[in-house]
Amino acid sequence: MNRRTLLSAAAAVPLAAAVPAAAAAAAPKVASWSTENPLRVQVLVFDGAEELDYTGPYEIFAVAGRMSSGAVTVSLVTAEQPGEITAIHGTKLVVAKGLSTADADLLVVPGGGYGNRTGPGIWGEIAKGTIPAALRAAPRPGLIISSLCTGSILLAEAGLLAGRPCTTHHLTKAEITERGGVLKDARVVDDGDLVTASAVTSGIDLALHLVRRELGADLAVRVENLIDYERRGTVWQR
Repeated sequence: MNRRTLLSAAAAVPLAAAVPAAAAAAAPKVASWSTENPLRVQVLVFDGAEELDYTGPYEIFAVAGRMSSGAVTVSLVTAEQPGEITAIHGTKLVVAKGLSTADADLLVVPGGGYGNRTGPGIWGEIAKGTIPAALRAAPRPGLIISSLCTGSILLAEAGLLAGRPCTTHHLTKAEITERGGVLKDARVVDDGDLVTASAVTSGIDLALHLVRRELGADLAVRVENLIDYERRGTVWQR
């Protein structure tokens, strides 16, 4: 029985009744990710997304997948119909897949466009409502939801940060506090099924942390060595 089968069976038991939150966050994985049972990562993109916000994590998970013989798969997805999106600095990107959290084990939500309330980016997506609605409906046993930089505001809009330890870009801390997030002074904040990171380049640290947590330190170190990068800052973790 693989991890997804076990998690589906566990879904019948209310999480709060099963174990305390802190214990759940620290619980060992039910099964290891493998070529036959890969960690399925979806990186959400949208018009106005910050290029490095999504390319940093995508690169880490793609390299981890290659180095683990397919124990990780990663794809860019859109909450709209598949097609072309334009990132904040003008990069045109053809996205072939739509968001499907039922087919993901890890969702990465980038930010972008915070400084322009009327242009593309997080505010445009909040106005449209599609991404917040999808995120609001996403939580389930077995799904890790993560964000970096101002992507945290999209999670907050969906109500996913209320009462939860989290972090965000230094310019948006007040915004997250007002929306109920419990801010921690760390580059990456790991609260089990919710993992957040601070500013743009922290997405690389977020992804490396999750590779280490889910697939082991040896693979994380190999990925670091290949891309010539060492994880930075503090990880807050229960």
